[in-house]
Amino acid sequence: MELQRLRPDHEAAVLDFERANRAYFAESISDRGDAFYENFAERYRATLAEQEAGTGFFHVLIGEHSAVMGRFNLYDVVDGTAEVGYRVAQQVSGRGVATSGLRSMCRIARDEYGLKTLWATASNENVASQRVLVKAGFVVIGSVAVAGRQGARFELALGESP
Repeated sequence: MELQRLRPDHEAAVLDFERANRAYFAESISDRGDAFYENFAERYRATLAEQEAGTGFFHVLIGEHSAVMGRFNLYDVVDGTAEVGYRVAQQVSGRGVATSGLRSMCRIARDEYGLKTLWATASNENVASQRVLVKAGFVVIGSVAVAGRQGARFELALGESP
């Protein structure tokens, strides 16, 4: 599998990924709602525009036959910092794919985008996501509400390139 920066030609595969995993994602995070899927093309163009403007950097984990197996995103990019979001397909869950993809994205954030600090949140019910963050080097810095649920706020200070 390969982590690639989001491009216009990924659109159909990203939509397939989101649709195929919608119920699975809704088990641990808030559902995006029907409007997300109905207006996907418009939202996708807005995401690419955000990336072009440098306020977000979006990546897809590409598997066999150019299928999207995960999404790894940096958003709210400001002054060398960004928020992190990620999700992986149910079929690869539990195999270290999220941890590996997140570690790769963190290296890219430091080496290609010059970011210094990353933040993430995960609800306390989403134990798997919290475990992935810790394995990728994030540390808990406090408690927060995540979509109306208790959760934890994580931080990763990105070191200098080796």
